[in-house]
Amino acid sequence: MRHARHPLDETDRRIAAVLMASPRASWRTVAHVLDLSERTVVRRATPLLQDGTLRPTAVRNPALFPRLVPMVLRIRCRPSRIRAIAAGLARRSDTVWVDILGAGNEISSVLFLDGSQARNSLLLRDLPATADVLSWDAFDLMRVFPAGFTWSGGLLTTEQFDAMSPYAHDPVDPPEIQPFDEALIDQLTINARAGYSELATLLGTSASTVRRRLEMLLSAHLVRLACEVDLGLLGIAGEALLWIATGPGSLEAVGNALSRHPQVRFTAATTGAANLLVAVAAEDLNGLYTFLTTTVGSLDDVRALEVTPILTSVKRTGRVRPSEPFATASP
Repeated sequence: MRHARHPLDETDRRIAAVLMASPRASWRTVAHVLDLSERTVVRRATPLLQDGTLRPTAVRNPALFPRLVPMVLRIRCRPSRIRAIAAGLARRSDTVWVDILGAGNEISSVLFLDGSQARNSLLLRDLPATADVLSWDAFDLMRVFPAGFTWSGGLLTTEQFDAMSPYAHDPVDPPEIQPFDEALIDQLTINARAGYSELATLLGTSASTVRRRLEMLLSAHLVRLACEVDLGLLGIAGEALLWIATGPGSLEAVGNALSRHPQVRFTAATTGAANLLVAVAAEDLNGLYTFLTTTVGSLDDVRALEVTPILTSVKRTGRVRPSEPFATASP
């Protein structure tokens, strides 16, 4: 189903930024942070949620779900088929991101695969059988840096962002995941703003149980809440993936430093020649250039850098982007 894209003015963008940083924030809290009336916030935000401009969702933290195999793919294919192949990847339930890169002949996708057998099936069966896929590289995500679990597009002040972030504190020790927790996360991926009573009805339990378990999931960083939005609606037109090679002794420091930057929406340590993947969102190409020359340029022990612009996004945080319908192909 295709959703309308609601145009965003400055107030809408600020509301969207708060919900990106804290998708379950109450309207009263959003109003307080932005110094707006609660009525204004509800009037502005409700149509954005109803028409799919804002899509609150949830993503598991793969480091704390042992069965998950987090991986990033770089797939090179015939340009005439790239949209169909990207659409096929986006339909998979285990893809988190699907982006079309560079000159229009490469796709990048982040997947959280359900075990080693699912990884082997993808690499040894599905991709080789997909027409017009020419080659691919697959890298394991060894660590996703948690400082990037919340992101506001750089539209909030530091004080506003810190007040909204559910991941501002160090995580508590994660408990053993129960089947109920998995079911709760599945419901949150559909709508991370669903109320406790609504979730309780769907899961056949009490609202107090839902509240308690959700607070546990968040405080242990087991799950990341997100609010997916087309970044172009926020005035962001300079997206790129950075493939950075740094020395092993510098990897942790460089990854942490970049993940805390307001223009960085994702940072992960990977296998491969480039051991750090960074997703950057800047206002335009000039902003991207400034980020590269000042932020990346100031870091010690950056040994190599590849920049791949993102032409278009097909799927983000597990949600397919509203767009023109693609042709079909199934990796």
